[in-house]
Amino acid sequence: MTDDRPAWARRIAAERQARDWSQRDAVRALRAHAPTELPAEDSMIRQWKRWESGQAPNDFYQPIIAAVFGTVTHALFPVPSRRDGEKEILTASGMETLEIVSRLNRSDVDGATLDALQITTDRLCSEYPYMPSGQLLIEGRQWLRRVVDLTSKNLTLAQHREVLALSGWLALLVGCVEYDTGDRHAAESTRRAALSLATEADHPEVAGWAHEMRAWFALTTGDYRGVISAARAGAETAPNHSVAVQLAGQEAKAWARLGDRRQVEVALDKGRRLLEGMPHPENLDNHFVVDPAKFDFYSMDCYRLVGEDKLARTLAEEVLRAGTDFDGTERSPMRNSEARVTLGVAAAREGDLEQALIHGERALQGDRQSVPSLIMTSRELAAVMRQRYSTEPAAQDYLTHLQELGREKPGFLPS
Repeated sequence: MTDDRPAWARRIAAERQARDWSQRDAVRALRAHAPTELPAEDSMIRQWKRWESGQAPNDFYQPIIAAVFGTVTHALFPVPSRRDGEKEILTASGMETLEIVSRLNRSDVDGATLDALQITTDRLCSEYPYMPSGQLLIEGRQWLRRVVDLTSKNLTLAQHREVLALSGWLALLVGCVEYDTGDRHAAESTRRAALSLATEADHPEVAGWAHEMRAWFALTTGDYRGVISAARAGAETAPNHSVAVQLAGQEAKAWARLGDRRQVEVALDKGRRLLEGMPHPENLDNHFVVDPAKFDFYSMDCYRLVGEDKLARTLAEEVLRAGTDFDGTERSPMRNSEARVTLGVAAAREGDLEQALIHGERALQGDRQSVPSLIMTSRELAAVMRQRYSTEPAAQDYLTHLQELGREKPGFLPS
């Protein structure tokens, strides 16, 4: 039978079952998170049944339900998507590329040109999840050179700071793509350039993302204490920006790999509280925006590491649902790949080698990959394969495929 309940209703039922809770247990957890007294238990159980059947909770209960399951309101109850409208706005700068470049060659730069550059930068950052990395790297570097060259023009102080900030955003983007493709040294140089531009422009958000990149680099190379140090430095630099949420997520991932479950929960809760208090992002596609669904992605990674397979699987399925359009087009192929690794790890631990291999191989497919992150997560599936299925030819084939991927990007070969 087709389950036609809303996605949020299916999810709260799945989240409850992943925790082995009865509906009475869920209501008791709800009461523990509620800021005020709730109705009697039997009444709340009936209400919970209505929610799981698809009757939407009101604005009072939505954030409490989200807190019960360790997520944020708009991850569980998404705001209606405005992606199509956003893309129109991003591409409608009012100028073609040729006209923008022509204007950049003048001795003076006007506000309309800077507005067009802002829109172009936002567009490029929004194409990060799915544009082929080679193409995005070429475009990003071209625009970075053009914008940096503006610093030699006749600019007001405000314009100069805006140009430095735009240069910083483009440097962050280029550095991310460089790292995705395995060029670690270039990525670190570009990251440092972005941090320098942010310092000169007095732009804490760009600086915060430069620290986040350092945390990401450290995470994928096994320097977990370095992740925590970078995450805390970034949070101190940009405490009121959404990058602080991602920094908390990176810190949680590091604690998970260090085996400290308590610190994982502390870091995740810190990020959840920060994100819950922030306005909903206008452009969900921009790589340097922490959308509510991304928080589930962080939590998925952590729960997989600490062995909470039911919770990790539930979140992986949610990541895939949120990252795939109704027609099957993947909006977030890199997140989806890591979600498939999570499903593979859970299946392997449960003794289902066939499903583990299906998920693991599919995770390695696709044109848009973050190779360091994908290999990092795939190591865990490889470890389970070696431990439990070392004599199985199919498992050996998967391990060989993973080794080949690592050799294509020197420095990221899994151990």
